[in-house]
Amino acid sequence: MKVLSTVTIDRTDDFYKVVDQLNRTLKEKGLTFGFALDAKDSEKIVFTIYEV
Repeated sequence: MKVLSTVTIDRTDDFYKVVDQLNRTLKEKGLTFGFALDAKDSEKIVFTIYEV
């Protein structure tokens, strides 16, 4: 997988729903989305867009 973009944003409890919808909607276009807690700040999320 190739990383296309990464952005750090404020953590929200429902962000996984956005990532799930993006993955369901755009997987046929060769895109995958992921997120993880920021290693330095647990109040931030690192959101990544991948090309498969």
